[in-house]
Amino acid sequence: MTRPPVAPAPIPFVRDMQFEPGRADQVSPAIRRVVAGNSGAFTYTGTGTYLVGHGKVAVIDPGPAEDAHFDALNRALEGETVSHVIVTHHHLDHSALARRFADHRGAKVYGRPAAGGRPMDPDAPVMEEGADFSFVPDHTLDDGDAIAGPGWTLDVLHTPGHTANHICLALMEENALLCGDHIMGWATSVVLPPDGDMGDYLQQLERVRQRGFATLWPSHGPPVTDPEPFIVAYIAHRHYREAQILHALEAGPSTITALLPAMYAGLDERLYPAAAMSVWSHMVDLHQRGRVTTGGEPALDSTYALVR
Repeated sequence: MTRPPVAPAPIPFVRDMQFEPGRADQVSPAIRRVVAGNSGAFTYTGTGTYLVGHGKVAVIDPGPAEDAHFDALNRALEGETVSHVIVTHHHLDHSALARRFADHRGAKVYGRPAAGGRPMDPDAPVMEEGADFSFVPDHTLDDGDAIAGPGWTLDVLHTPGHTANHICLALMEENALLCGDHIMGWATSVVLPPDGDMGDYLQQLERVRQRGFATLWPSHGPPVTDPEPFIVAYIAHRHYREAQILHALEAGPSTITALLPAMYAGLDERLYPAAAMSVWSHMVDLHQRGRVTTGGEPALDSTYALVR
C-alpha cells in the first residue's frame, strides 16, 4: 500500500469585509457592490450584487427575492439606466430577484438556462440555498461573448462545475473577474452532483488561473486580491481529497460513509453529511475517468473499488 498523501498548504482564505446590508459601496473604479441581507451558512455575509459602470449599468446577480434588497438596488441606481441584468447561475440566492428587477428597470435577463442540470436527490442533505431549474434568461450567454457599456467591457467565461450553467464575467478594463460561486475567498465552493461536476470544475479553475486576473470578486465575501496562490491552493485541496480516496480504496472496496472518519479526522460529525457530498462529487469524477468502479451509477450509498 502506498504512503498516505501529504496535506497541502492551507488555502489562504480571506474573510474580513467592511459592509452594511443594502449599502452601495464603490469597491473599484467601475464596480459598486450591494450586499443582500441573506447571510447564512451557505451565503456567508450575504449575496453581493455587483453594479458595473456608471450611467449605463450592468447588474450582476440581483440576488434573493427580498423586498429590502430590491429597494436597495433601486436606490443605488437612481437616475441611471440598467442595460443588462446578468445571472451567473440559477441558485436562488443569485437569480430569484432577476425577473422582477429586470422588468422594473426595463432591462433583459442574461445568463445560461438551467435546463441542462437536474435537481439533486430530495433525500440528500441540504447544502445550498435552493435552485430554480426552470430558469431561462431572455438572452443566452455563450463562452467568449462580450457585453459592453460606457467605460466597461465584460468577457463571458462559461465555467461549469459549481453548476452546469455557471458563468464568470471578466471586467477587461480592470483585469478583474466577477466569479459568482466559482471561487470564493471565505470557503471552498460546493460541487454537488448531478448538476455540479468536479472534472469540469477543476478544468475551469485552471483556466481562470491561467488568465492571470488581478482581482477576483466572488458573490459572497470579500475579494481575492492575490489570485494565483489562492487558486493554486484551491486546486491542490481538491487533488488532495482525490488522493485520499484513492489511497483509502487500496485497502479494498468501501462506501463514502466508511471513508469519512479517516478523510476528515477531527471534523464535527454533524458536518459529515456535507463532507459526504464532497466525496461523492470526487467519486463521480473518478468513475468517469475510469479510476474507480461501482455497481451502476455512482451514488451516495454506493460501494466503490479501485480499477486495477
